[in-house]
Amino acid sequence: LLSFESISISMALVSHQRCMPTANGETNHSLLATQSYLSGNVGTSLQNVQPDRPIGYGAFGVVWSVTDPRSGKRVALKPSCKRVFREIRMLSSFKNDNVLSCLDILHPPNARMFVEIYVLTELMQSDLHKIIVSPQPLTTDHVKVFVYQILRGLLYLHSARILHRDIKPGNLLVNSNCLLKVKGKIISKKICDFGLARVWDPSEQATLTHEVVTQYYRAPELLMGARNYTAAVDVWSVGCIFAELLGRRILFQAQGPVEQLNLIIDLLGTPSVAEMRYACEGARNHVLKSPFRPPKYFKLYSLSQQATQEAVGLLTQMLCFDPDKRITVGDALAHPYLEEGRLRFHSCMCSCCRTTSNGTRVYAQNPEPVHSEPFDVKWEKELSRLSMFELRDRIYKFIIERAPPYHIPLCINPDSNAFKSFITSSVAQASELPPSPHAWE
Repeated sequence: LLSFESISISMALVSHQRCMPTANGETNHSLLATQSYLSGNVGTSLQNVQPDRPIGYGAFGVVWSVTDPRSGKRVALKPSCKRVFREIRMLSSFKNDNVLSCLDILHPPNARMFVEIYVLTELMQSDLHKIIVSPQPLTTDHVKVFVYQILRGLLYLHSARILHRDIKPGNLLVNSNCLLKVKGKIISKKICDFGLARVWDPSEQATLTHEVVTQYYRAPELLMGARNYTAAVDVWSVGCIFAELLGRRILFQAQGPVEQLNLIIDLLGTPSVAEMRYACEGARNHVLKSPFRPPKYFKLYSLSQQATQEAVGLLTQMLCFDPDKRITVGDALAHPYLEEGRLRFHSCMCSCCRTTSNGTRVYAQNPEPVHSEPFDVKWEKELSRLSMFELRDRIYKFIIERAPPYHIPLCINPDSNAFKSFITSSVAQASELPPSPHAWE
């Protein structure tokens, strides 16, 4: 996926009168080009490649499918917003099969002309939302291998002290072989969308914003106005997605935050005062004034025939009202329900295991690796104090010091037929952004 983050409110649109021919006389209409090509020094043959085109949207912009002229591979290009430095720093550090990572960052011409950033990442074929709503059958094996991969990606993020904070099916990218990556709008099958992700210090009780997590996947403590929360909010989101995979429908689908909380209580029962200790006073009073409701966990068995006792057992531990008692990602990965998903993933999908020349599979000693260098929360605090110009200089230095793949730097080709359409692509659906939290009285 190629991600573009604009760090300027306005962008200069440059008009070009012609398309530059390659050394062998061909015209390059691709949105991506090498810097040597734009200088007219080296030809790049792009015969028989798919045209550049928009393929979908994210919360901050339209996603395009384009061709990397250095390898001929299809990648993705996406516009985004100012949280760029946090995102590219995170994306550049990720090395996990189930987390979207940065392949390359296109070089800006110079610091003064530095008004936009283009980030190249893997191009995935679909996402979990599209699969869930499709008529394609989902077997128990599918569910297990998907849930295993989501948790495996989250374990890696949490070990880096990163809370994703917007886990939802649309942020879980999937390929035809069922490989999943978590995608991030910054910091997110691979987990892929990190726009709401933050560096998190588990030893600190820092106040965090509760305008996170798309409503259907929002943990009850967030719905009730909690400012101090942990990685448990991501686990709740995974539980909601787990149920959605089983039932092929959204588990808690409400029109607003209060109705969302009521649907959760309808299933889990009225929480105790202790279980609401992180909630604001207004939210606690709302629950205490409402009629008592007993838990109805038996309804989870009606999601589908795949909702076995083992599956529901794990699901109820993920959908625990009390975040301190909610199962951790590590414990969830060790649950017996996911053993078959782990075996299937490491038998043919992962890059950490290998097959010898005689066909023997050699399994990695650590099937669920953690991040090698957790992010320092001090870096996150320092980032918030930088001015726009200081931030620009930091980003520019970070990009220039990176070694590009193939030892050839890439840049945007302004002579491409798709250039104007790409730079003027706008957000396709604003409702993708999380709604504002309820103002409890």
